Amino acid sequence: MRFHHTKNKGDLGVAQAAADLVEKGWGILLPMTEHAAFDLVAFREDVFLRVQVKYRAAVRGVVFAPFKTCWADRHGVHTKPIDRSSIDLFCVYCPDTRACYYVDPATVTTTNVYLRIEATRNNIAKGVNWAKDFTEIPASVRGIRAGFHPPLEQGPFVRHSREPRAVYRFSCAHSSAG
Repeated sequence: MRFHHTKNKGDLGVAQAAADLVEKGWGILLPMTEHAAFDLVAFREDVFLRVQVKYRAAVRGVVFAPFKTCWADRHGVHTKPIDRSSIDLFCVYCPDTRACYYVDPATVTTTNVYLRIEATRNNIAKGVNWAKDFTEIPASVRGIRAGFHPPLEQGPFVRHSREPRAVYRFSCAHSSAG
């Protein structure tokens, strides 16, 4: 298997998030593509949550997670903001605390999330997002209710051919040799 450091960290973050969500009573669905806006889907009863997971180490007592996605191809490195309407929950896994932190993307007004795991050097606490306050799924997260969305083939991400579907007829030629 080819070693890819950032991919391995991302896989570990998704695995840790899945384990944490299962401990919280959610079932986990994994997409069959890497091109989805989310990394996993958590479900319970008839609510589905599209979860974007980030693996982020703490730096100087802060877990910093940008609301963007990056990838590389033969044309270079690309970065684009996360479409907040395409995810229901933003999860940050921090290997330093071995914990997952959950943020409602609809409530974030900046382009980054800062979660403090250690006290500030000047002991200021006002306006600080303490990581310990983000270990549960926020009550503001709504998710998607089952049965309220059109089938995938009617969605905007499936392109249809303008030509009618071809009909193939197969004949079964049986050989008398035997």
